[in-house]
Amino acid sequence: MTTTLNQLTGDYVLDAARTRIGFVARHRMATRVHGRFDVFEGAVHLDGDDPARSSAQLTIRADSIETGDRRRDAQLRKDFLDAPTYPIITFASTKVSQVGGTTFDVTGDLTIRGVTHSVTVPFELVGTADGVAFAARLTIDRARWQVNWNALTTALVSPTVVLDLQVVATA
Repeated sequence: MTTTLNQLTGDYVLDAARTRIGFVARHRMATRVHGRFDVFEGAVHLDGDDPARSSAQLTIRADSIETGDRRRDAQLRKDFLDAPTYPIITFASTKVSQVGGTTFDVTGDLTIRGVTHSVTVPFELVGTADGVAFAARLTIDRARWQVNWNALTTALVSPTVVLDLQVVATA
C-alpha cells in the first residue's frame, strides 16, 4: 500500500544522522569537488490535505563544510563562505506547490553570506519508513550570493554549484 501525503500531515524535525546536505562544484580543469555540511537543523510542517499550507526551514553552520581536504575546507570556510562573519546559511520556505503525485516545488529564501535570494527547490517524496524522506537537486549560481574569493577563482571554479539534498524528517 502506498502512503499518501495526507497520511503524513504533521510536524517533523530533520534527522541529522540520516539527512545529507551535499554539493558538487566543478573546477574548470574538469574535476568535481564533492562536499557536504555536517552541522544543521531544520523542521518541516506537512499538510497533506492542503500542501500549500506546508512549510520548511533549515539552518546550516557554514563552518561545518567538509570536502575531505583540510586546506581546501579552511579556505572555503574563510574566503568563500566567510563563516566567521556569516556563521549560518538559512532556507525558509515561502510557498509549497504539489506538482505531481510525489513531487513538490518548495520556494523560499536562501541566505548565504548575508545575501538572500528566492529559489525553488524541486523535492520528491522518496520514502515514508520511520518518518518521511525527500530528495532534491538544485543548481545555483554562487556569484548571486557573493560566494567567491578573488578573480582567479572566478576563472578557475565554475559559478554553478549543484546542491544535493537527501532529507529524512521524523515526528
